[in-house]
Amino acid sequence: MKNRFVILLVFAFILSSCNLVGQVTAGEPSVPTITPFVQEESPPLEESSGEEQADAPRIPSGWEVESYAEELEVPWDMVFTVGLRMLVTERTGAIREINGGQLNPDPVYVFEEVARVGGEAGLMGMTADPDYLTNRYIYVCYALPAGGGLNNRIVRLVDGRRGMEFDRVILDNIPSARNHAGCRVRFGPDGKLYATIGDSLEPSLAQDPESLAGKILRMNPDGSIPQDNPVENSYVFSLGHRNPQGIAWHPASGLLYSTEHGPSGFDGPGGGDEINLIEAGSNYGWPLVSHDETLEGTVPPLIQFTPAEAPASAAFYASDALPMFTNSFFFGALRGRGLVRVVFSSEDPREIVTLEKLISDVGRVRTVIEGPDGFIYFSTSNQDGRGEPLPGDDHIYRIVPVFE
Repeated sequence: MKNRFVILLVFAFILSSCNLVGQVTAGEPSVPTITPFVQEESPPLEESSGEEQADAPRIPSGWEVESYAEELEVPWDMVFTVGLRMLVTERTGAIREINGGQLNPDPVYVFEEVARVGGEAGLMGMTADPDYLTNRYIYVCYALPAGGGLNNRIVRLVDGRRGMEFDRVILDNIPSARNHAGCRVRFGPDGKLYATIGDSLEPSLAQDPESLAGKILRMNPDGSIPQDNPVENSYVFSLGHRNPQGIAWHPASGLLYSTEHGPSGFDGPGGGDEINLIEAGSNYGWPLVSHDETLEGTVPPLIQFTPAEAPASAAFYASDALPMFTNSFFFGALRGRGLVRVVFSSEDPREIVTLEKLISDVGRVRTVIEGPDGFIYFSTSNQDGRGEPLPGDDHIYRIVPVFE
């Protein structure tokens, strides 16, 4: 009976999905109207004793979206530290703190040099150390002026009792530019720190094994090179990337997936955004191939999006608080304006069995993460100069369960 109930839930959810990937919200800016999915009829549960009913988990009949925080300035990345305390990077250089949905009016840390960067670069990726509760380490990546251009720098901060303090530089002099800077940082299940780096507007560097541009990097938490990296004495984990901005590991298989921006017209036909299955030492083709082109020695994407979605993040959902999304892959779409959901086959990790634009009425979506409460949190990027700001932007929203 329980299996039948779950099947009916999933079937009702699929029937209720009406947004397709590639849909773009049109018209004048307005306050977002988000219609939750709610199952119309719930099948009866099997009769049980009062004690069994009290212990039985509540299964949500649907989900809805609610605003969690607002009045942020181009939020780029988010991380939960303890409980519902969230840290947020703003692209303009500040780290903000949100406690239980309440935004601290004062930044907890500011990178002054970021203010002179501009473009798509600035204060970008952020992640917490796997042993955060012991060491209080926070890692961030930001772009800063260097020799007439820009470099990316990955640093470690200590989130201590006296506030957030600088600890050390982890990796410096990473090629960057006002556009195609990357830079998402995440810890993998192997305890290593990964960073996505764009081609810094020099596409040929993505194929240069001596350059860190156009790569996904892998390092130890102290910034040293792991001995088991695919190339000895090199941070390079994979190459041939244009501007990857999302990485996430499947909660069941442990496989690494990435999202990547495709050409924008000046460097190739528009579109060609990608989802890739990342394998150590592999070459993903940029700028030698893009879209549906193939080339021996390079790995084609699992899917490419034309027209562009501009995928800006990646996250797998592992919780069962929203069981209709467990093991789903999400990414925020900037140009596509919304939150996209992908489900990979449990038998073939390269096969996509579900693809849908889950939310499409909040504007440009940057980052998506899973919270400690099992809810899905995502941020807008409507004040980045390419969006149409809505009242209260930029927002952090969250998807929460609905119970009948």
